[in-house]
Amino acid sequence: MKEVNAVVGKMASGKNYICSQFEKEGWHSIDADLLVHKAIEEAKDTILQTFSPYARKAGISITKQDGTIDRRNLGVILFANPELMAKQEAIVYPVITKMLEDFIEKNDKVIINATVLYKTPALLEKCQKIYYIKAGFFTRLFRAKKRDSLPLRQILKRFYSQRKLFSEYKKTGLPIEIIKN
Repeated sequence: MKEVNAVVGKMASGKNYICSQFEKEGWHSIDADLLVHKAIEEAKDTILQTFSPYARKAGISITKQDGTIDRRNLGVILFANPELMAKQEAIVYPVITKMLEDFIEKNDKVIINATVLYKTPALLEKCQKIYYIKAGFFTRLFRAKKRDSLPLRQILKRFYSQRKLFSEYKKTGLPIEIIKN
């Protein structure tokens, strides 16, 4: 019987660490954030067509010199505008969903590491349980600053966009175990 659970939580709460602990117990984890990177490149043409006008207006480029998507600059645009974020999600979530479904098909014990898994109901329906990872604000801020080297303003915008995350998971009706990290 397949077991599929989700490890979720706000940015820099320690989801990767918790997943590594599950892996020691024989679980196969997959990081949805890494899949987002792949999905962005797969949907590159649509993303460029959709968001280049906004990037020009903001005076930034959403492509790097090598032609790949500059996710940081794209993030500047997306996190500043919920409507644009929704457009981005509509482009990449179907690609991510397919990748995750393929991974689940190949493994019996799966942990999906994702911040906003609630936005993909088809995947959330496959989960039996949610592990919600919590960490204090300043702990998360320190981790994010060290790990991502983003400007403080960008980190705070991302934190703000995730302020109601726990309530979104409570709405799912799935059992939730809180892990403080």
